[in-house]
Amino acid sequence: MDGQPRLLDQVREQIRLKHYSIRTERVYCEWVKRFIRFHRYRHPVEMGAAEVEAFLSDLAVRGNVSASTQNQALSALLFLYKQVLKLELAWLGEVVRAKKPSRLPVVLSIQEVQQILAQLQGEIWLMASLLYGSGMRLMEVVRLRVKDVDFGRKEIIVRDGKGMKDRVTILLQRLVEPLKQHLQLVRATHNAELRAERGDVYLPDALARKYPRAPWEWAWQYVFPAAAERQDAAPSFR
Repeated sequence: MDGQPRLLDQVREQIRLKHYSIRTERVYCEWVKRFIRFHRYRHPVEMGAAEVEAFLSDLAVRGNVSASTQNQALSALLFLYKQVLKLELAWLGEVVRAKKPSRLPVVLSIQEVQQILAQLQGEIWLMASLLYGSGMRLMEVVRLRVKDVDFGRKEIIVRDGKGMKDRVTILLQRLVEPLKQHLQLVRATHNAELRAERGDVYLPDALARKYPRAPWEWAWQYVFPAAAERQDAAPSFR
């Protein structure tokens, strides 16, 4: 409709209001686009359970996707209908979720983990060691900020973890010196970026408006910054 944001813009807005991750935003938007393309660009308000079932069946039959991928697509569509379009889903019970096959989780032994870490080096070794030794998830390590590493207490504060909750985890003694050395290199790079009038990072929850200089401060920098310059903020509504 005239004067209203485009559908994908509305999806992004609702995702951000609920503080979902940027990865969830991208994945959900992609599923919404695929759903609309599959039904020849019909608007979702004109469709219901039959169209959702047809889309999911096509994913399983022609796309040969896993049950978890199929359920991810369904979650994106349910978010679209319930949170964005604000439609009552009387047909929700008619949509069948794919069942994941029962499998025992694969847990590596201490010796196997040591063998894997022995094949790694540098930054990748350090990240993998934090994953194993601190119990952090992959994206928690990737998004770790300098200010959240406490060498004195040998602790790491994980921000916005699972369930959008903060938690404290351990920093192993054997990783203290390698991590300090790594941060020295990162700080040198950051100082060079500052001299080039760059070096700012994305701050969550509009903190950049409250603290205009904070995006350039050392404390807010990522422990494992990207190797190349990239847009760090959530994508725009374009």
